[in-house]
Amino acid sequence: MNELIFIESNKARWERLARIVDGHLNASVSELTELYTQASDDLAYARTHYPESRVVRYLNAVVLNAHRLIYKNKYGNWERIRQYWREEIPLAAYENRSKMKLAFVIFIISFFIGWFSSAVDSSFVRLILGDSYVNMTLDNIEQGDPMAVYGSMKDSTMFLRIGMNNIYVAFLAFMLGIFASVGTALVLLSNGIMVGSFFYFFYERGIAALAWSTILIHGTLELSAIVIAGAAGFVLGNSILFPGTYSRIQSLVRGTSAGLKIMVGLIPVFIVAAFLESYMTREYLAVTMLTRLLIISTSLGFIVWYFFIYAKQVNDRKGKYSTKEVQGVRRDNH
Repeated sequence: MNELIFIESNKARWERLARIVDGHLNASVSELTELYTQASDDLAYARTHYPESRVVRYLNAVVLNAHRLIYKNKYGNWERIRQYWREEIPLAAYENRSKMKLAFVIFIISFFIGWFSSAVDSSFVRLILGDSYVNMTLDNIEQGDPMAVYGSMKDSTMFLRIGMNNIYVAFLAFMLGIFASVGTALVLLSNGIMVGSFFYFFYERGIAALAWSTILIHGTLELSAIVIAGAAGFVLGNSILFPGTYSRIQSLVRGTSAGLKIMVGLIPVFIVAAFLESYMTREYLAVTMLTRLLIISTSLGFIVWYFFIYAKQVNDRKGKYSTKEVQGVRRDNH
């Protein structure tokens, strides 16, 4: 890579780290550590490709000062945890918002594939959901209790099983990103088709409002989390496909770290979704439509706020970057 391109691609991170080290900017220990790690990787790259350049001396000084600052300051465990949830996870989500959009588009397209396939071919639902489930649900509809499946298991057992299954599906979507993002796309595709077929099944029988509002009591969080987990999988896959200025191994490590941050942020979402399904959805006949809509809108509002609105606010608080710290480096290379 041309040295000027290398500098232009990474200068914003270097100058931010330098400003933090100099005391001109406040930052969490997590951000300081992340910037320090990235600058160390850049320094190693520069030493290999531009050993006589001024950029090596500049990065060496910044990394050395950052190292001293990190080991000079000690942060308690609770502060570390607080910063992780307040900054690191939202920032990881914001920085990978394009992957969020991609995962959402794939899921929506596959949803409509499932919907229209079920509308065209009546046997498609059975192919996707299975004969036993379809026959059981048809019997429940005839008995006036279409969502009876949710009450077929003890609530505490249901909570544990659903919670573990949801986390398993999400981490599967994430980890399969290692296969150049293709595995993640397939998980989103299969889940979207299943949900589309599932929703059409109830629509066809004229109980869409009851069924959908019941399913979305827990499904709003559950489906949103699966889509976001897919985005984390794309972060992992793209780190292999598009390493940028890093070696493929370095890029993979960075992609895995960013993806895992997003996944950690989803664990409470899955726990709440499992709780709602086990203790609210199963009692759907006693839950008013107004209550259902309140739960659904609150759940969707939280997802949009934390992973998008708040994430952007955290990013915006970082402010605009100055170019003064690297101007000398740039002049030296023109």
